[in-house]
Amino acid sequence: MAATGSEKQGTKAFYVTTPIYYVNDAPHLGHAYTTVAGDVLTRWHRQRGEKVWYLTGTDEHGQKIMRTAEANDVTPQAWCDKLVEEAWKPLWEHLNIANDDFIRTTQKRHTDRVQEFVQDLYDKDEIYKGGYEGPYCVGCEEFKLPGDLVEAEDGTKLCPVHKRPVEILKEENYFFKLSAYGPKLLEFYEANPGFIQPESARNEVVNFVKQGLDDLSISRSTFDWGIPVPWDEKHVIYVWIDALLNYATAVGYNENPAKFEETFPADVHLIGKDILRFHAVIWPAMLMAQGLPVPGRVAANGWLMVGGEKMSKSNLTGIKPQDLTSHFGVDAYRWYFLRAIAFGQDGSFSWEDFTARYTSELANDYGNLASRVAAMVGKYFGGELPASTADGDAEKAVQDGLAAAVATADRKIGEELDFQAGILAIFDFVKQVNGYITEQEPWKVAKDDSEEGRARLATILYTAAESLRAVAVLLNPIMPETSQALWDSLGAEASLGTLASQPVQDAATWGQLPAGATVTKGAVLFPRLEEPKKD
Repeated sequence: MAATGSEKQGTKAFYVTTPIYYVNDAPHLGHAYTTVAGDVLTRWHRQRGEKVWYLTGTDEHGQKIMRTAEANDVTPQAWCDKLVEEAWKPLWEHLNIANDDFIRTTQKRHTDRVQEFVQDLYDKDEIYKGGYEGPYCVGCEEFKLPGDLVEAEDGTKLCPVHKRPVEILKEENYFFKLSAYGPKLLEFYEANPGFIQPESARNEVVNFVKQGLDDLSISRSTFDWGIPVPWDEKHVIYVWIDALLNYATAVGYNENPAKFEETFPADVHLIGKDILRFHAVIWPAMLMAQGLPVPGRVAANGWLMVGGEKMSKSNLTGIKPQDLTSHFGVDAYRWYFLRAIAFGQDGSFSWEDFTARYTSELANDYGNLASRVAAMVGKYFGGELPASTADGDAEKAVQDGLAAAVATADRKIGEELDFQAGILAIFDFVKQVNGYITEQEPWKVAKDDSEEGRARLATILYTAAESLRAVAVLLNPIMPETSQALWDSLGAEASLGTLASQPVQDAATWGQLPAGATVTKGAVLFPRLEEPKKD
C-alpha cells in the first residue's frame, strides 16, 4: 500500500511484525488471524499519517521442515519454494494484506546476517560449547522442560501444544549464556510493564524467569537443514535463533544502517501465545547481549478454537480461509475475527456465529443504512447531496456520538490493540445513525412540500450521509474494499481526495462532505448470504 503524503520523513517508522510462519503446510485461519490483525493495525497507523513498516514472512529451516519435505519426496528448499509461492503469498494477497516486506529465512540477505550476529556473540564470549540431553518437540522446534510436559493415559510424555510424544535428544551443542540475563530481563519487565500483553502473558513470563533461566542451546548437529554455525560447520544454528533474527535482518541489520536506524526495533511483535517465551525472554536477551534496543511490545493473541481444540493441521481442525471468504467475502472475513474475539484471549469459531453476526451487523445495520441513505438522496434530491440548514438537538447528538466513536476507536485500535472494542465503538455509532433515521422518519418528512419541510429533509439526509463518510474512513483499515465502495457511492473522492488519505483521527470533524456531492446507490455492500454448499 502506498504511503500517504502526510507521512513525516526521517522519523522512526511504526514497525509491526507477525511471526514468520513455518511452511510445513498451507496456512489456516490461525495464521490469517494474526496477519489480518497486523494489517488492520498498520493500516490504521498509516491512515493517521504515520510512517509504517509491516513485516511478515516464512520460517524455512529446522527439523520439522526437513522431515515434511522428505515425507513429500522433495528437497527442503523445493518444498519451501512451492508452499511460499503457491499458498502463503497468494493468501495474503487474497486477504488484502498490505505488508511492506516478506522475509524468507532461506534468503541470503537473512542467512549472512544471522551468521554475523551469532559470530559476534561468540566473539564476545556469550556462546560456549557443551552437551545437552532432554525432551524435544519437533513440532515446536524446542527443548521442553520436564514440568511442561503432559502425560498420556499410557504414561507417554507429550508436548502440551501438539499433544504428540516428545523425542529424547542428546547432542553436543553450542550454548548462549541466557541464564546471565534473568536479572536484566526482570528489571526490564518491571520498568516496562506494557512490554508483554495481555497481563496474563506478562505474569506467565515473569514467573518463568523468576524461577531461573538455563543457558540456551543455539545449535543442532544431528541434521543439516539450517544455517551453518560460522566457526563450526558441523553444526547448524538453532531454528529459533535463526527465526527471531528475521525482525532485524529484514530491516537492514549489518547491511543498511540508515534503514535499520529508522525502523528497528519493532514497536509491536504480534505472536501466538505458544511462542511467547521465545519473543519475551530469548529475543530481548539476545538483543541485550548484542547491545541493541529491545522491542516496544510483544502482544500475544490467543488460540482460535474449533470444537474445543486449538486450530491446527496436526489435530485436523485446520480450516482454509478461502472456505469462508468464498461465502462471506474478504472484507467480512477481515472484520469477523477481530470483532468476535477479544485479541489476546482464546476464541471459538463457528459458521453459525459468523452467519448471525454478518446478517445482523454487516447486512442489516451497516449495509442497509448505506443503501437507504443513497436511495433517499436519489429519490428526494435527484442524487445531489443537499445542504444541512439547521442542526438541532438530534443532529448534535449524532455529532457527539461520532466524536466519541472516533476517540474510542483510535485509542482502542491504534494504541491498545483492542480491536474488538474499537470495532464495537464504530458499529455502536452505526446503530445510533440507524436510530436517528428511524426517529426522524425522513419518508414522512418528504411528504411536506413546504420550504421548512424540504429544509428539514435536507438536514436529516445530510446528517446521515456525513455520518457514513466518517464510517467509511474508520472502517477503511478493517474493510478496505467495501469502505471504498461506500466512499465512491457518496461521491467523496471528487471533493475530499482518496479514502486512504483521510486521517482517522480527524474523521469526527463535521461537515467534510460538501453539499452538491453526487450520491449514487451502488451494489449492496453485504449481500444476503446463500446457503453454504453441502458435501
